[in-house]
Amino acid sequence: MTVQYVAPTTAPADRITGQVLPVAPASALPRAENPREVAPADARALSKDLFLRLRDLEEGTPEYSYVRGTLIELNIALVKFTARRFSHRSEPMDDIIQVGTIGLIKAIDRFDPTLDYEFSTFALPTITGEIKRYFRDTSWMVHVPRRMQELRLTLAKAGDDLQQALDRAPTPREIAQHLSMDEQDVIEGLKAAEAYSTHSLDMPGDDEDAEGSIAARFAVEEKGFEAVLDLESLKPLVAALPDRERAILSMRFGAEMTQSQIGERLGVSQMHISRILNRTLSRLREALLTEQ
Repeated sequence: MTVQYVAPTTAPADRITGQVLPVAPASALPRAENPREVAPADARALSKDLFLRLRDLEEGTPEYSYVRGTLIELNIALVKFTARRFSHRSEPMDDIIQVGTIGLIKAIDRFDPTLDYEFSTFALPTITGEIKRYFRDTSWMVHVPRRMQELRLTLAKAGDDLQQALDRAPTPREIAQHLSMDEQDVIEGLKAAEAYSTHSLDMPGDDEDAEGSIAARFAVEEKGFEAVLDLESLKPLVAALPDRERAILSMRFGAEMTQSQIGERLGVSQMHISRILNRTLSRLREALLTEQ
């Protein structure tokens, strides 16, 4: 594709927002009709001119937005190139590209065109760092401190290096000696690394001889769970009882007094206490079943 350096005769549209911009000043702006289709060599040449022009434009002006937006589209291939390195991750590629584009924008805003090196050399580390920071901050299934997240990367690299040198998995002590760290800190970091990803309890176990999922083999039924639910459901029902019935329930099932003892305390017969208890328990049972 041929890149032309012309002064626009029609109002161009912002490549990012689609907003119509006014015609550029008399000094011609380098333009390409479809920046994403520009050949790499032409894109580098055009980017150099646009960076020089961007440096002289006032931030917030339509011309500044046009040049900055064109630079983003001219160099979006750097984001896609970097994102492909992370294609093995579970995150959607569109999300990775979106995060990488943020890194590209930061690189464009920070790049000094007067320095003697290519923009791609400056931008690629910034884009990669932004994507890695995204994984570090969002990919942990269980939140751990930032220090432990960074320690995981250090331990992983040291473990790979030692495994190649030793032809086996290194021990925590060997990793600690390699990094000149305390062994306990290494052990703590290795444990924290286990929070990076989780597995479903419905997935098959690692043991080939075992049948069923992890949950089926290790999960147990908590028999007291239903009792806790019933107790929580009964609380408002008991609270609504008359004071005397609530006191009799407390003495019978809280203090574990016999019906005769309750009758003696209240000055009534054991038979009368029995009738009150039966009536109260029936009312509570009916209300509980109705609520369920």
